[in-house]
Amino acid sequence: MKKWMKPFLYYLILVLLPTCIFLFFYWDYRYDVEKGKQWEHAKWVASIHKNQIDQFIGETEASLEILSLTINPIDGNKEEIQATLEQAAEKDPRYGGLLVVDPNGTVLRSTTHENAFVTYQNKEYFQTLLKTKRTVVSPQPEYFPKGQLVFAVAAPIIQSNNVIGAVIAHIRIDYLQNIINILTPEEDVQIVYHNNQIIHTSAKETVVSIVLENIPWQIVVESELSLSDVNKSTIFYGLCVFTCLHILYLISQNIYIKRQAQKERIQNEAQKLELIGTLAASTAHEIRNPLTGIQGLVQLLSEKYRDPQDQFYFSVIHKEIDRINQIVSEFLILGKPTIQKVETIDLRKIITDINPIIRSEANLYNIIYNFKMPAEHVLVKCTKDQMKQVILNITRNAFEAMDAGGTLNLELEKWSDHCTITIQDSGVGIPKDQLDKIFEPFFTSKECGTGLGLVVCKRIIQSFNGVISIESEVGRGTIVTISLPLEKSKND
Repeated sequence: MKKWMKPFLYYLILVLLPTCIFLFFYWDYRYDVEKGKQWEHAKWVASIHKNQIDQFIGETEASLEILSLTINPIDGNKEEIQATLEQAAEKDPRYGGLLVVDPNGTVLRSTTHENAFVTYQNKEYFQTLLKTKRTVVSPQPEYFPKGQLVFAVAAPIIQSNNVIGAVIAHIRIDYLQNIINILTPEEDVQIVYHNNQIIHTSAKETVVSIVLENIPWQIVVESELSLSDVNKSTIFYGLCVFTCLHILYLISQNIYIKRQAQKERIQNEAQKLELIGTLAASTAHEIRNPLTGIQGLVQLLSEKYRDPQDQFYFSVIHKEIDRINQIVSEFLILGKPTIQKVETIDLRKIITDINPIIRSEANLYNIIYNFKMPAEHVLVKCTKDQMKQVILNITRNAFEAMDAGGTLNLELEKWSDHCTITIQDSGVGIPKDQLDKIFEPFFTSKECGTGLGLVVCKRIIQSFNGVISIESEVGRGTIVTISLPLEKSKND
């Protein structure tokens, strides 16, 4: 797989794909929310028109019933009836025409010439009026000869509990349309009567319908859902999610790169140690053999030549030979450690054995030395000599880091499943930039250091399944903590 394919797949899975899934579900959610709001709004608009039209028809019925009380088609003056009808029609623009008929449906008086010769006997609403003796609204719109669309409202004229005629009003549909347009000019509203014929419409999409009370018509509010708000909201939150995921991706990539760099650094250190081990295994014994011979000859020469100056030179040679032997030993530990006898040992005994050495060095450097140990056994699996080497190496570094008059504290603590050895000094401390490199091979801040001491200590502690860590602050000193797993005693 090409190098760019793997990051692209990660980016696709972690950023692009989740963003697309979010956009899909969020758009669907916003669409349902907006559709619900649209439906509630349409329901509110429909209820307003329903109440208004019901009130309009109720007022029309009431006015016709009042008008029917003032008209007597049998005994009344026809000119007065005509004048009353014309006066009512002029005052109220809702009327397309007013007329009075007898019980046979014959027109007696009318405000329009179109209705003067029309018989209403066969009209369904007129027959209903005769039977019920109540005001009736015709559910079926009709057209005047000039094309004007109207619907009829008829009120009975009753005398001695008998229907002697009726007042019929033709209500203009265009007047009703104007009421609708004035109430909600920006809404699309339909009026549908009983056979689903649309009376007034400018519809786009049906949302809500409500049936009127006084007439079997429906108010239908139609609305076209605008997707602009849905799309804008989806794009905005989609960009937010994309940005957050992109940032998380960059952070994860940064962490991944750092881990890779750390992994490579550890591998490089391991390769260094492996190289050192190979070198040590092949040359350590060859180096020690001539050193042993040199050391023996120097010893013989020192016995032969007793001059103080010669003795000084011999002591320097002995010291340097010991130094070479120490370095070779450290190489052997770093490389392929020899099989050591690991046994369960009480750490208190190890510290007690080396305590005089530490105290002696403390007195040499004029340093106050304090140590603290628990009363019960602290059993761990380790090699006694290597454990002593680690503690002495760390305390020696502490002495070298302190001026005269400093303090060294050594404390052994026992916990539930592990123990800790804490070595704290009041020395100059270690700078932060050096603290991260402190366990790297050959890194040293000393003029005569090999850079292998702490590396050897770490290798030894890790071989005992332990952990060693260092905390330090310039001017305040250093704390070295060694943690080792506890071994259960036979009595536990």
